[in-house]
Amino acid sequence: MLINLLLGGADYKTLLMCAVSSLVVIFFVLPIHEFAHGFTAVKLGDYTPKYQGRLTLNPFAHIDYLGAISILVFGFGWAKPVQVNMRNFKKPKADMAITALAGPVSNIIFAFVSLCVIKILIRLNLSGTVTDYVNLGLYYLVLINITLAVFNLLPIPPLDGSRLLNVFLPDRIYYKIMRYEHLIIWGVFILLWIGVLDVPMDFMRNVIYGFLNKITFFIFRV
Repeated sequence: MLINLLLGGADYKTLLMCAVSSLVVIFFVLPIHEFAHGFTAVKLGDYTPKYQGRLTLNPFAHIDYLGAISILVFGFGWAKPVQVNMRNFKKPKADMAITALAGPVSNIIFAFVSLCVIKILIRLNLSGTVTDYVNLGLYYLVLINITLAVFNLLPIPPLDGSRLLNVFLPDRIYYKIMRYEHLIIWGVFILLWIGVLDVPMDFMRNVIYGFLNKITFFIFRV
């Protein structure tokens, strides 16, 4: 995100609010994302996240520093994944899929709430430097949260979307793929950094943003 703005010659206000929004994501949004995974897993019968101290909103229990830097610079990244033992679930495949979806859904909800606040400020017809900064920061929160949701829903190990594959693939094939997840994810990051995945991710971002925008327009008429 910041690297694109810098290369595009963005002004200091835009850079500042993008940086602030990224820090909010790192210290607030990502912990909620991981907490959502852990909370859902516990509710479905697996207490592993609780035993490992991940059932908390303390950001330092969740932050992966390389992932945090990636969010700040590129607008996408990751936290420490919450470990789940699907053998503790009553319906292992279905419950694992629900647990995996909890994180991206939390990002979409956060994006929706941020967009609602933007629409409320527009309806209140507020103006001024502070309002402009707040609106810009909220806009970046919307974009970054949608980007995180789209990124995590990619059906590639070890992202959340890959856990959904377990519902559709035979166990033999699924576990064979997951053996190489650490190698696969670095390949994904390289493709992201060189822009190969920009088109499909931009498409999905636009679809989700357009959907949220229509809902908020229906509510606030702006």
